[in-house]
Parts: sequence; structure tokens; C-alpha cells
Amino acid sequence: MLDKIPLTPPPAPLLYELEQGRSLHDLGTEQLEQLAEELRAWLLYSVGQTGGHFGAGLGVVELTIALHHVFNTPHDRIVWDVGHQTYPHKILTGRMNRMHSMRQSGGLAGFPKRSESEFDTFGVGHSSTSVSAAMGMALAARNQGIERKTVAVIGDGAITGGMALEALAHAGHVRPNMLVILNDNQMSIGHNRGGLASYFAKIWASKTYIAMREGSKRVLEKIRPAWELAKRTEEHMKGMVAPGTLFEELGFNYIGPLDGHDLPQLVQTLQNMSELDGPQFLHIQTMKGKGFAPAENDPVGYHAINKIEDKPKTRVPAEPPRPRRPKYQAVFGRWLCDMAERDARLVGITPAMCEGSGMVEFAERFPERYYDVAIAEQHAVTLAAGLACDGVKPVVAIYSTFLQRAYDQLIHDVAIQNLDVTFGIDRAGLVGQDGPTHHGAFDLSYLRCIPNMLIAAPSDENETRQLLYTCFQYEGPAAVRYPRGTGPGAMIQHEMQALPIGKGVVVRRGARVALLNFGTLLPAVQEAAEQLGATVVDMRWVKPLDEALVSELAQEHELLVTVEENAIAGGAGAGVGEYLASQGSTISLLHLGLPDEFVEHGEHGEQLGWIGLDAEGIRQRVSQRLGALQSNPFDPHDGGLSNVAVLASKNRS
Repeated sequence: MLDKIPLTPPPAPLLYELEQGRSLHDLGTEQLEQLAEELRAWLLYSVGQTGGHFGAGLGVVELTIALHHVFNTPHDRIVWDVGHQTYPHKILTGRMNRMHSMRQSGGLAGFPKRSESEFDTFGVGHSSTSVSAAMGMALAARNQGIERKTVAVIGDGAITGGMALEALAHAGHVRPNMLVILNDNQMSIGHNRGGLASYFAKIWASKTYIAMREGSKRVLEKIRPAWELAKRTEEHMKGMVAPGTLFEELGFNYIGPLDGHDLPQLVQTLQNMSELDGPQFLHIQTMKGKGFAPAENDPVGYHAINKIEDKPKTRVPAEPPRPRRPKYQAVFGRWLCDMAERDARLVGITPAMCEGSGMVEFAERFPERYYDVAIAEQHAVTLAAGLACDGVKPVVAIYSTFLQRAYDQLIHDVAIQNLDVTFGIDRAGLVGQDGPTHHGAFDLSYLRCIPNMLIAAPSDENETRQLLYTCFQYEGPAAVRYPRGTGPGAMIQHEMQALPIGKGVVVRRGARVALLNFGTLLPAVQEAAEQLGATVVDMRWVKPLDEALVSELAQEHELLVTVEENAIAGGAGAGVGEYLASQGSTISLLHLGLPDEFVEHGEHGEQLGWIGLDAEGIRQRVSQRLGALQSNPFDPHDGGLSNVAVLASKNRS
């Protein structure tokens, strides 16, 4: 048991041998168990150097070793769900010496990525996708006549997602040769534990039982009533000691629950199950953070960590302590509690992101008004719609990238019916090291085209609080989008007031150029404007757009520049362009935002620099556009394509 994260590379002779080409298939039982110790220590050391997720990875060390020992990867396919648990997989598949680059620019991704390694069979980031993807691979092998094993590893949280259940039901119908492994870390499923359950699980996974089962099936299938009776008897026996009846009814052969840290038993069970045809289901129980005492005691707090600094910091003269800036999720959480005190109709809904969305205090103070629906974004949105139908005022806290999964429900169940649902859209814009699967790059584009929607894009912490209040007071569907991390440090007013809907604010008067800011890039916009002598407007609202202000700015300036941390295509700037075109305006436009590219992982500030959304990038783009206007006053509108060139240049380098 480790109680500290190693700050220097730990001894790992077997890992080094594997990195140099030794086959994992050749290792015996004692060596596999030694490898598990080395892998845990190396995982902790690696994450200490870079920061990142490691609690889930510690829990699947034995499973990862057993999978790569039993199966012929990468020919055999292993599909991981979510991706937080795949650091051990990366270490064992030739990337041990690159782990120091995890989640950094140009380094390893924090999730499986097909372009990174042939062992990463499917790119992930969102949950509940593994069963569908693995099933597709199994059917592809069957259709092409390829002998290949396919395994999906899914957690007990992810299996609650509707997509996973849909895939399980379909697999039971078409019966592909695949194995689904439920990694139950005792957060959600599987309370049937103890000696009897483990004893029967071992029997069901044994070669003797499997041979008897298959032989009896061949004989009794000829006598249909006898086979049905035998099958039902087996299912009810399993149901008495294990939670497998559901999976048996879906058409899977269920084995478990087994101790997911018993490496010899895992290897034997996987070897036995790999010889079976049709859909198989193995249920293992693991401990998140296994082998690292602090993570075992606090699996939520140690889900991920920041980089550990081992060098003493240089002493500097003491300065007055600066006030700590709250994260935007904390601003949302504080507003939610304050609003709940005022309005008893408020309820809070989250799809399994209580901590990430800042709802811990709300859940503790208002438990009867708090609903964590698990990883089920579609259900979360339609649940809110149902609540709104009967006089409740739901607030849905959801990440921008996760709301994409409930787009049909947002349109069909909320917007068409014009229901009073408020969305707190967290992680809007680029999110840094988690990369493209987690960037909130498209919410303004996919929300703006929906009738009845109100969309606010605050520029700082106080504006976030006030616009949340404004949207909550509005009787209809409304969304407030805000980024990950902290803001500029604006003073937050406790008193809440409704801001004028659809009205922007001029924060600086200048000449020639007007910068129309949508969201939290305002400090960079202001810095660029100081050098350009430009007007700056905090637009606040994407929908409804402040058309009167846009018209006024178009009459007073030569160039309008829209700035947003959202895809240029269909975003807030596109809304400005559409309005001006409808009015017959010929003013030159420059749209700055996220390019038509998936921006890779890295530091958030670094990402903004790549695509020209930092202060210097904004200043340069505007200066270039002004120069083009002087040489060609009739130049067509610039759609911001140079941003793509900036990113492409960065990627090439």
C-alpha cells in the first residue's frame, strides 16, 4: 500500500522489459502480480509529474494486465468507456516513457485516441459508448470472417446511460461474439457480496460448468420444454446470489461478481470466457484508488490531481494576500443556493456532475429539491420539461459538451413547448488539457438556431450571477453559458437584479473599429482595443441580439469585429452578420472565434494563442483587416478563415 506519490521514477524492471519488447503473454502468475505493483507505482509517479486522472486507473490495474495477458491485442479489440481509467493501458502499450507528456501540448492525450496508438481502438471522452462501439467491431469481424475477440470495459456509472442499455438490448438480439466487463467500483451497482456470491461466480466461470452447460444445452434443446425449465432454473439460481438477472434476460451469459483485484482469478476467468461464443457479461468489483491510501479513503477527491511540484519555491518578499477568485462553477453554486432560498419552486438537476457543477452545497441544503439522474443527459432534460409542465422551475446544470447528447430533448421536449427551464451551461469554450472531447465549442451555434431560446454569454463572475437570475425570472427556456476555471475577479454583488434582456453595454468608446465581445474573452478584447483605439461592447446576449446597438455601431465605424469562444460557424458573430445582411448593410465584418478544427489538448491560454484569441492575436487580426480595408475598401466580409491557418500552422510545427 502506497501513501505518497513517488517524486522519482520507482523501480520497474518488468515494465522496462515490456517497453523493450518482452511479451506480456510470457509472464507467469508471480510476475503478473509483481507487474501490478510496478504499474501502480509508475502510474502514481507519472500523474504526479503531469496531473490528471488516476483514481479510476488504480482501480483497473489488475484488469488491464489480465486483458493484455489473455487477449492478443491489438488484433483483439479492447474498447474502454470514458477513458479516465486508461492510463495503465497506455503504460502497458508502449507509452511508458511518454507519460510525462500526458495532457500537454504535443503530448499524450488524457483519453484513448486512435491516432495515438493502434491499441487505442476507439476514441472516447463521453461515457456509455463502449458497448455500442465494441459491438460494431464484433459484427464487422463476423461479416468479414475474421477470428477476433472483442471486449468492452464499462463502469457502473456509465452503464446507467441509456445508450449503453440500448446497446446491451441490441447485442442480446443479434448475439455477436463479444465480452462486456462491468467494472463496478461500488459507486452505483452491485450490493450482493460475500462468500456465497463469489463461490458461485467461480463455479459459473469454471471450464467444468461451462462444458456441462453447453453439453446440456445441445441435448435439452431437442426437448424444448426441458431446456426452457433448465434455463429458467439456472437464471433463478444466479439471481439469488448475484445481480445478473437483468443481463441474462437481455441475452448475455452473466458471470460475477468477482474480485477485480484477484489477478489469478481474473486471468483464469477471462481465458475461460474467451472460448465462449455469443454475448458474455463479466461483473467485477474494484476499489477506485486501489493501492494508494489517500485515494482509497477519498475516491471523489482523488479522482484527479494537479501536477506535484517537488522543487522548493524561491522565497520572495511577503505581499498582502490577494483575494481568491472563485471558479465559475462556484459562482453558479452560490447563486443556486441563494435562489433556492428565495423561490421554493426551484429544483436542481445534474447528470452525475454534482461536484463538477458546484452543486454540493445545494444537494446538502436542499436534498428534496436536488436530482442527480446519473449519466443520462437526455433524461435530465426531459425530466426538467416534465417538472416545468406542472409549476416547478427546474435549473439544469450541465457541461456544454454533454448537452450535445440531449439536443433532441432540448428542441422537442423543452423549446417546442416553450417550457420554463433554465440551463446553466458549464465548461463553455476551450477547456484545456481534456481536449476536443470536452471543449464546449458548439453550444452558441446549436442553441442559437432553436426558436424560443434565450441565450446569455456573461463576461465575468458578477454578470454570470445576474444573468442567471435574469434567465431564471424569464418564463421560458433560457441558457447561461460560462467557462471552466476562474474569471477576471469582478466584484460579485450579493443583491440580484434582472438585467435588460437583449441589451449590450458599451464599455469603451473608440474610432474606426468596434469590438463586439460575447462572453469571457472581454479582458483580452479590452487589452487589444487599448492599442487599437477601438470601441468595445459587452454584448451579454447572443439571443435576442441587441439589433439596435449593432445598427448604431455599424453606422459609426468602418469595421465590426465579433469575438467569441465558440465555433465561428453559426455562432454569435454569424448572428450579427445575418442581421446586418438583412438590413442591407455593407460594413466590413471580421469574425473571431474557434476555427473549423478540433483544437488539441494543452493549457487554456496556450490554446487561445494558437487560434489568435489572446489579446495579441486579436490586435494582429484587426490590424491586418484594417490594412486590407485601406488598400481595398470594397473587400468582402472576412469569415475568420485565417484562424484556421493559425491553428494549422501550430499543428504543423
